Amino acid sequence: MAAAPDEASESVKTEPELLEDVKPEIQGCADNEEAALGNGNGVSPKPSSPQAAAPAAVTSQAGSSDVPDRQTLLAVLQFLKKSNLKESADILLRETGILDGEDAHCLSPEQHSDTDGAEHSILSRVTAGSASLSSAPGASANSAHGKVSSGPQDQPDVSAVLSAYTQQGDPALYEEYYSGLKRFIESVLDCHRAELSQLFYPLFVHMYLELVYNQHENEAKSFFDKFHGDQECYYEDDLRILASLTKKEHMKGNETMLDFRTSKFVLRISRDSYQLLKRHLQERQNNQIWSIVQEHLYIDIFDGMPRSKQQIDAMVGSLSGEARREANKVKVFYGLLKEPEIEVPLDDEDEEGENEEGKPKKKKPKKDSIGSKSKKQDPNAPPQNRIPLPELKDSDKLDKIMIMKEAAKRVRLGPDCLPSICFYTFLNAYQGLSAVDVTDDSSMIAGGFADSTVRVWSLTPKKLRSVKGTSDLNLIDKESDDVLERIMDEKTASEMKVLFGHSGPVYATSFSPDRNYLLSCSEDGTVRLWSLQTFTCLVAYKGHNYPVWDAQFSPYGYYFVSGGHDRVARLWATDHYQPLRIFAGHLADVISTRFHPNSNYVATGSTDRTVRMWDVLNGNCVRIFTGHKGPIHSLTFTPNGKFLASGGTDARVLLWDIGHGLMVGELKGHTNSIYALRFSRDGEILASGSMDNTVCLWDAIKAFEDLETDDFTSSTGHINLHENSQDLLLGSYMTKSTPVIHLHFTRRNLLLSAGAYSSQ
Repeated sequence: MAAAPDEASESVKTEPELLEDVKPEIQGCADNEEAALGNGNGVSPKPSSPQAAAPAAVTSQAGSSDVPDRQTLLAVLQFLKKSNLKESADILLRETGILDGEDAHCLSPEQHSDTDGAEHSILSRVTAGSASLSSAPGASANSAHGKVSSGPQDQPDVSAVLSAYTQQGDPALYEEYYSGLKRFIESVLDCHRAELSQLFYPLFVHMYLELVYNQHENEAKSFFDKFHGDQECYYEDDLRILASLTKKEHMKGNETMLDFRTSKFVLRISRDSYQLLKRHLQERQNNQIWSIVQEHLYIDIFDGMPRSKQQIDAMVGSLSGEARREANKVKVFYGLLKEPEIEVPLDDEDEEGENEEGKPKKKKPKKDSIGSKSKKQDPNAPPQNRIPLPELKDSDKLDKIMIMKEAAKRVRLGPDCLPSICFYTFLNAYQGLSAVDVTDDSSMIAGGFADSTVRVWSLTPKKLRSVKGTSDLNLIDKESDDVLERIMDEKTASEMKVLFGHSGPVYATSFSPDRNYLLSCSEDGTVRLWSLQTFTCLVAYKGHNYPVWDAQFSPYGYYFVSGGHDRVARLWATDHYQPLRIFAGHLADVISTRFHPNSNYVATGSTDRTVRMWDVLNGNCVRIFTGHKGPIHSLTFTPNGKFLASGGTDARVLLWDIGHGLMVGELKGHTNSIYALRFSRDGEILASGSMDNTVCLWDAIKAFEDLETDDFTSSTGHINLHENSQDLLLGSYMTKSTPVIHLHFTRRNLLLSAGAYSSQ
């Protein structure tokens, strides 16, 4: 199984018998294009040397009378010339006999004696729209060079030639090519039809873009109108954007076009289904379809039974197709770090209870061992020093003691014991509430607003106070026991504080674990760190060039992550004004971020409809999860770090096994976008909040009950999902016309939710 992706690459790229006389030349074209672009189907680019060029020449000589073969050779010559490999170009010219026959009459005597001149003359006769050689050399050259903008990663001169020779199909036949493939797929057995139907969408997009790029506008419109209705419903938004690209000028700089040109669309197909497709293309000699498959698709072949329509639909939908299986093979340390040994004293109330009873209770001393529940090293946990983490201060240790005491009184949730829900409504929030966060101890709540302000409220009777001024602090006895209380200025006490500094809407807020700092990110492209002692801005982190959609603190503090419109996530440390890591790989905006409980990994959700996990240590992408049909707005990890839940505009919650890199659950119950997800403190309940004004509670234990063994995977790369997610729905609560944008479980498992309500 591990070799399946490589086998897929070899099947697509190196089987010369595929289309017999015609396909070997197209094979040579694709290989040399990979050498030019540095992007192949998992195959290293071939070196441009005489030894490498000679086989290509021999391969292409068999069909030297065909125009596509000649154009393949011209593209190779152009690449060799631009790479300063003149000797290789001379060998290719001699062994192919490209100067013989018909071409010889088109060259002047000076050109016969000058290889570069001959090559230039021949190249000038390559046209983009047809196989005819009757057009003027100057016009053809201009046509070729007009294709420089076909991809941002291409070399301009090579890109011009490549765009010419890869788009040689007759525009009038594109509908016939596509219809022929469609008829074939609809005629195969049901078990293969679902897998081969995955070809429809990427082929449709690339054939349409080729027609538009080559300025066949009428044919492109006819092609789009005829076949766009055959595509899956979850591609509607993409097709709407595609429909707006009706002229070549529209494609320049268009993000959607660049996405499809620079990334290979991944299809996961069983070997039997792939053999059917290969046999069909061999019989029909459908060059246009096969060239697109080689150029723009990555076929990930696996051995085993073909997948069903339901299994395929659960995994597809992203801009780049499915994830390659090797992308999820990297080992991930998903276990929790060993907790520091902290002795937990008995509560005063417990001691009083014992005195009233007249004798101590035998079970009370067990409370001392609460802090040692994680003393045993988790075999799946990362090394303790894998990444540097901040040392615990005395205040942190006191806070951990409080957490352990609260954990002892925590309510055990389950199907028979659902949590109480407290809903915080921001009434008449005309400033436009766009972000909410609650401190771990549920003492404060922060809101980000569209008027560029951040507001912080106290959720306890204790009001918010700022530290006194410098002159007043000098008068305080620093040795007194209540010095921390004395430094606070009672004159500034209030239930709410307003923080000014951003120059655009605030899209996310995040409290530090120690409750001393608050993060906020905004449309102005900055992430700001605020002090909750002085309620002033300490730092403005400038790294993103566009709006920043999300920012989250690490569970251990010190580190935080941000994601924005520039398609990357950045890892920061509070004492560094430059990012420590840049996580690049998404094809669209990064709109949600979340740290793993052990702080060694970061999960990101994007409008490219994928979830990625990144290693904080080296910045590598270690997991790619596909299956969502819309942008992903919310992410949350289980408390034990084994699983990840994601929710988005497709109104579904997807559950992922991090260790195996597989989807393990799909929860359907909402009717609108999901903006909030949170597991209970014990991990037994998953709460989801949506724009449909509801909070749903799901049975996480039942969802994961069959996943503790290693024998649940199948050759298709995922497990069979629960047939009916309604069986996992424990309860649903509806608010009064208030979308739910944040959820939070208190230390005793009370569920807090928040949203904005306006009476207008």
